[in-house]
Amino acid sequence: MSSTGTPEIDADELQQLRARAGRGLRVAVVASRWHARVMDGLIGGAHRFLEQIGVDDVTLLRAPGSFELPLIAARAAETHDAVVALGVVVRGGTPHFDYVCQAATDGLTEASLRTSTPMGFGVLTVDDDQQALDRAGLEGSTEDKGFEAAHAAVATRAVLDALD
Repeated sequence: MSSTGTPEIDADELQQLRARAGRGLRVAVVASRWHARVMDGLIGGAHRFLEQIGVDDVTLLRAPGSFELPLIAARAAETHDAVVALGVVVRGGTPHFDYVCQAATDGLTEASLRTSTPMGFGVLTVDDDQQALDRAGLEGSTEDKGFEAAHAAVATRAVLDALD
């Protein structure tokens, strides 16, 4: 299971992230429209984390699909301190899955490096709907990848700020 090894957010880190949020932190959550139930869970998880640390300035942007996430995330990076990219790609019987996953991964990586804006990667790449539900942060889910992606984006922003 992919949750093995998931880092804990200890009290010191939580305090640091709350302090960073208190200095004003603008976060964009860019979310695909496919697989509405799973996406609702991922978006909810991202919002739960951002609320936990006190981020008030959150913009939700909806992408038609996971393939379009990098373009919207790159544009959002121009006006936000961090971006959380959320999507779901379920393997089917054609190579389409591979193309969309590769495009989303490469595009988000390139956008983050080009803009120097952290992008939490919450794109689920799964074999079936149940795997997506298990990771969506819904009641009965074993993981909360939206929460984890928001944490990754904000924690990376805090590290980058410390380097300045």
